[in-house]
Amino acid sequence: MHLASGVDPQLADLSNKLIYSAMAVYTIAMFAHMFEWTFGSKGAVAVRSKEQSGNLAETVAAAEPKAAKQVTVTVAGAKGGTTTLTRTVLAGEGATVVTGGRGEDDVDGPGAAGTSEKADLAGRIAVSLTVLALLLHGGGIVARGLSVSRWPWGNMYEFSCAFAFAMTAAYLVLLAAKKNVRWLGLPVTVAVLLTLGIATQVLYTDSEQLVPALHSYWLAIHVSTAIICGGAFYAAFIATLLYLGKDSFDRRMAAGLTTGPLGTSASIWRRLPAASTFDKLSYRINALVFPLWTFTIIAGAIWAEAAWGKYWEWDPKETWSFITWVAYACYLHARATAGWKGRKAAYLALAAFACWLFNYYGVNIFVTGKHSYAGI
Repeated sequence: MHLASGVDPQLADLSNKLIYSAMAVYTIAMFAHMFEWTFGSKGAVAVRSKEQSGNLAETVAAAEPKAAKQVTVTVAGAKGGTTTLTRTVLAGEGATVVTGGRGEDDVDGPGAAGTSEKADLAGRIAVSLTVLALLLHGGGIVARGLSVSRWPWGNMYEFSCAFAFAMTAAYLVLLAAKKNVRWLGLPVTVAVLLTLGIATQVLYTDSEQLVPALHSYWLAIHVSTAIICGGAFYAAFIATLLYLGKDSFDRRMAAGLTTGPLGTSASIWRRLPAASTFDKLSYRINALVFPLWTFTIIAGAIWAEAAWGKYWEWDPKETWSFITWVAYACYLHARATAGWKGRKAAYLALAAFACWLFNYYGVNIFVTGKHSYAGI
């Protein structure tokens, strides 16, 4: 391996080893999440009313197999009293599925009440392993930066490592905020492994110093905010995909079909939260991160003026950053003013993330512009 002058080879090698170690731990965490998804939340779906708290006792009147009917759900609170709810349910394969009238506080899915003991243990182990992998991952990024005494996101390989780190961190932050989002663990670990796999096998670049234009404090500001936005946008993207899948599953069940979207097992889709939960989570994340993405573009323009003498020249990276901004602005505007919810808004969110993804991979790899000196 050839290393440029001013590079500490031991730290560069340590960085590579830490990244590969993190990938190994992410892989084990992925399998643990797969176990929880496969064997978790068997039996009746738990239903909680938004007003109740404490230990709840749920009783669900089961319908006949593959039949739909109105049933009464009695929720008893720990402080006494009961709440009577009416739900439309479908029954089949020995499990009762609530398909309507649910709120965002319903608690079925990985990590929820009703999950089997072994599956819940697998989920907890998966989260612990994900935290360990994140620490190794972060250590690899820090070692990479120390090996060349600069911020460790000067090329596509380094940015990809940092982007994957941000994805995992966004998931763990949501989990630490006491959100029932352990179901995000599986798609996040899969995406992180894919991102790191592409980074190490396709985009890898030896530790080296940067061209003079990149030696600026704006590298820390502009690129770090872009990384944070990418990780959060990806979390919202997962929630959007799961919303579409869950909504399609509910429609198929209402039509009397027995398989989930794309022929997947219906039992897996039953264990996920309500479709509205995914829709709201996606919107909230995108709305929260959009101002930061706006700042990212502004910071890039200020850096461009310092490096090239002009704030904006419609460079391919600048152009697609702006297109991405417009796409997310249209999505948020539609949600806020036109009242778009559900599938129409989800398709807009997917289009916006596709713009972000092309701006990241497509522009850097296939399009030549002023940003090309950063390499892949």
